[in-house]
Amino acid sequence: MASSASETTRTPLYGERAIAEAELICFDNPRPGRPYEVAIELPEFTCLCPFSGYPDFAVLRLLYQPGPRVVELKAIKLYVNSYRDRTISHEEVANRILDDLVAACDPVWMQLEADFHPRGNVHTVVRVSHGSRQPC
Repeated sequence: MASSASETTRTPLYGERAIAEAELICFDNPRPGRPYEVAIELPEFTCLCPFSGYPDFAVLRLLYQPGPRVVELKAIKLYVNSYRDRTISHEEVANRILDDLVAACDPVWMQLEADFHPRGNVHTVVRVSHGSRQPC
């Protein structure tokens, strides 16, 4: 039985389109003269293991002191979701996400912790940072 064009071609769902078009968006820091910290937790991070192809799951914890710009929350959610089909190591993904965030919002200080769920009795946590933390 031959398949029709409608069976082989599919329009991406709105969420798939939003993730595919994801960009890190920042806005002006509303309190540029005041040292403060922002904590963001992203509990549903997923990427693919570069060795097995199996999915890796992690909780991402971002803590940062804003510089001139603050990262927009929906934008970071969509950006992080864009990794779900990427083949990348734990170490590289933590560093790449930090590099992209630093490039987008130029923080005074930023730390990213990628806490991966155990697999094969091994629990991995990768912490990367940028800048010098200031007292708040």
